[in-house]
Amino acid sequence: MTTGSSFAIELENIDKRFGAVHANRAINLQVPAGTIHGIIGENGAGKSTLMSIIYGFYHADSGSMKVNGQTYKPANSQEAIASGIGMVHQHFMLVDTFTVLENIVLGAEDGWKLSESLGKARKKLKALADDYGLEIPLDTVVGQLPVGLQQRVEILKALYRGAKILILDEPTGVLTPQEADHLFRILDKLRAQGTTVMIITHKLREVLAITDNVSVMRQGAMVSHVVTAETDKEQLAELMVGRKVRLKVDKQEAAPKKELIKVTDLQYFDDAGVERVKSVSFGVKQGEVVGIAGVSGNGQSEILNLLAGITKPHSGQIELNGQTISATQALDPQQVRAAGVGHIPEDRHKQGLINKFEAQEAYILGFHHLPQYNKGLLQNKAAIKQACQQSMDKWDVRPNDTTLKTANFSGGNQQKLVIAREMEQDPDVILIGQPTRGVDIGAIEYIHKQIIAARDADKAVLLVSVELDEILSLADRILVVFDGAIVGEVSIADADEKTLGLMMANIMPEHLQKTASSEANTVSQGDHS
Repeated sequence: MTTGSSFAIELENIDKRFGAVHANRAINLQVPAGTIHGIIGENGAGKSTLMSIIYGFYHADSGSMKVNGQTYKPANSQEAIASGIGMVHQHFMLVDTFTVLENIVLGAEDGWKLSESLGKARKKLKALADDYGLEIPLDTVVGQLPVGLQQRVEILKALYRGAKILILDEPTGVLTPQEADHLFRILDKLRAQGTTVMIITHKLREVLAITDNVSVMRQGAMVSHVVTAETDKEQLAELMVGRKVRLKVDKQEAAPKKELIKVTDLQYFDDAGVERVKSVSFGVKQGEVVGIAGVSGNGQSEILNLLAGITKPHSGQIELNGQTISATQALDPQQVRAAGVGHIPEDRHKQGLINKFEAQEAYILGFHHLPQYNKGLLQNKAAIKQACQQSMDKWDVRPNDTTLKTANFSGGNQQKLVIAREMEQDPDVILIGQPTRGVDIGAIEYIHKQIIAARDADKAVLLVSVELDEILSLADRILVVFDGAIVGEVSIADADEKTLGLMMANIMPEHLQKTASSEANTVSQGDHS
């Protein structure tokens, strides 16, 4: 499979600067052919930059590279692809309005007649899908596919172009646990058939589950290379952050007080007339974290948007820190914020940031009208800069530059900026969607601490996360959603991944069935007494 080398990729003294930012510092790396190699590190450690150099998207300032023992210096990504390197980016490079087949063939057409190219591609893709378990409906419009299938499209696209070295940037950042497990089975097949896979990730459980070797980056430098079977979560976390990291959230038992969120018979239909939220009722009190667990796409996103005032319910009622939302009494997001509600959206790019804005401009989004940010008819630039700088210092947003465009921050640092903006306003109610999506282990530790600190300061916290570890670490009570309805509630004492996993598939675990039956009998006996 290789030519003159047992290494698929070899890097020697790769160095890269972006102005004052030293992104890669004399990087040395060897990736054995036919293995799965993890690249881990905190946000801003230089992982994505390094992979982009391998993929020909960036050019190193100095240093050298080899692919399968041959000198390699791609002028662009097309040359990388021609050398057998494919890359699946964290944010997929797909055209939503094209079919799967059209997306895969785009840029790799075989001749001037598109119909012939599509016909040849269909046969080749069928063989690839069968070989690697990448079954996808080729004639479906990509925008209609869930993210797990969109990722398979990206992998198929790379394999169709002949990739023998596959780079995956945060491949499970937008996947459910079930989708992540399926991805690992696909990667296992790729490895078994000789493909070399490089994974950029921050999820240590996944690194330990799927990789053969792990390289650790910190502040632009490569600080360690370890054999996966000879390490553990604690060692990897310490290598990434440069200090010991507590992987378990320390918290006292919750002391709930006044109910600040009360949802009654909430119902919502999407633009296509599909019922996405089905007669949902629940409450959240001061001093507790209530988690919503469920496979992505089961109504939890819609519930968050209804509470945040982004969408309007068709029926039912929301009481939110003294304010009422209903079909006839809607509140817009600014009115919801004014009621003392902070909203950390699930998708920071669509709902949390404007990429062309500077960090200090993004920091006041939704709060730009507040007196402290204004001076007469003009914005108070000095006050905005100072507030943003203080939050960037506190939340360790890197690079620590208030004038940098938000598009130029890594995903994790964008997330920290959004969370800082919402939580530093000291809201009474905090709506949180996927708080640590794309965030590294050191930042996760800090964000989790701040969520528990908010709970202990008598905030009512509603948490939506597809990370079951996160729900189990932070929540005091867990609501499980399936097909737009709440199918059960579990106390943290009764919750584990197996129990939640069954409920997420709309299967009530046996021990909870007994509990529910016992409670029903008690109520029945009380009625007859």
